[in-house]
Amino acid sequence: MTMIRRTLLSIIAGIITFTAGLCQAPKREFRGAWIQTVYQDHYAKRSADENRQWLRDELDALQRSGINAIVFQVRPSADAFYFSDIEPTSRFLSGECGKDADWDPLQFMIDECHARGMELHAWLNPYRITTSKSETLPSGHIARRHPERTVTYANRLYFNPALQSNRDWITDVIKDIVSRYDIDAIHFDDYFYPYPVKGQKFDDTKAYKASANGMKLADWRRHNVDMLIEQVSAAIKEIKPWVRFGISPFGIWRNKASDPRGSDTRGLQNYDDLYADVVAWAGQGWIDYLVPQIYWATDHRLAGWNKLADWWDKAVSPSCLVFIGQDVKVTADAGELDHKVKRTRELPRLDGSCWWPAALITSNHGGIADRLEGDFHAHPALPPAYPSLSEHTPEPVSLPRYNGEMLSWATHEPLGKTDDAIAWVVYLFPGNHETNMSDPTSIHAITRERQCRLPDGFRGTVAITSLSRVNIESRPVVLHIP
Repeated sequence: MTMIRRTLLSIIAGIITFTAGLCQAPKREFRGAWIQTVYQDHYAKRSADENRQWLRDELDALQRSGINAIVFQVRPSADAFYFSDIEPTSRFLSGECGKDADWDPLQFMIDECHARGMELHAWLNPYRITTSKSETLPSGHIARRHPERTVTYANRLYFNPALQSNRDWITDVIKDIVSRYDIDAIHFDDYFYPYPVKGQKFDDTKAYKASANGMKLADWRRHNVDMLIEQVSAAIKEIKPWVRFGISPFGIWRNKASDPRGSDTRGLQNYDDLYADVVAWAGQGWIDYLVPQIYWATDHRLAGWNKLADWWDKAVSPSCLVFIGQDVKVTADAGELDHKVKRTRELPRLDGSCWWPAALITSNHGGIADRLEGDFHAHPALPPAYPSLSEHTPEPVSLPRYNGEMLSWATHEPLGKTDDAIAWVVYLFPGNHETNMSDPTSIHAITRERQCRLPDGFRGTVAITSLSRVNIESRPVVLHIP
């Protein structure tokens, strides 16, 4: 009897713990995943149809795991994973830099992500031109036409960040993407000035002498990157004010030993080594979100995850959202998934996570997909809103109808404005349940379609809200199904 009682108590405790975990899941949370294309030769080895099917399968698996935002790399190294008249097709897509592809991966991913209620963030590397010494660029490439605008460092070629002509070029690439594609964000990763390599010099001496105006080398380099970020930010907002600009920097801004405002860490520093003052960019309002890549275990002796998560929670201007970049392998192998998700949700300024890489979720490394689907992401979450871009609510839906199978509603067509309704949230409250719009477990679907299938035999209350382009939610429109 005692053994049975203990077993029952253990089961009950497990249910309580599991339920508590679900209840703590927020209604809004960034649940992103990076899909990289750099060094990914498998695209070039498959046909367009095979690539499309592979990406559909990946997105289906990520959707089952509760991912609501995809960060897709469209410019791995001064090239294009989309149709471009400015830069050549990526060798990682077609097998040869400049060789045309017969499909547009960016447009495909936008369509597929939006069809699944996911955001699509277009990820670009700003300065990198080549990834190896042996790489050959086509004759028309900007680096071949203007070699004076490049710097060779550690057997790779980079745009010189000091030159205004390069800032203009990078900005033009981004303006082209923003103007032609219905993306939700432009995303830069952690590569600004290249990661330092012992014994190698980034030779920008000529440009420094010409434009430093008395600044120290480090300050001048930071200023060069600052100018790019400010210019890109302004260009994006001029074309489409709702398109976010996000950065996923290396996980350490500065160590406390270098700056009392820094973190209690002892590692490479964004500010000093990559010349990226991401905290200042947030303070200036140039970027809309940060995803610091905290790719270490909680107790790492030089850069502990706990210390860094706590630091980033307090370090950034409130106008800039902060999500944590999580390493799937490090997290799963150390058995730290529960802790990292819970802690990220506890810290008040953190609004979610982005997982690196997506492929380790879809392969269920360490059971992570099972845990996300069955526990932490068991219910959908709305992506975070960006009130700094607009506080206006979108127009609510009208004429909700249910035909016994499909729920539908009417809404105006988008007008190309920030406050357009471009997605809808369907909440279900079975029977006589209270209509609690704050309860994430009541979210049935987040969709960009104007209809939604309801569970067979559903009876109760349905509430429908609109989401604007910056995820501001409208008032609900309610339909009672007897």
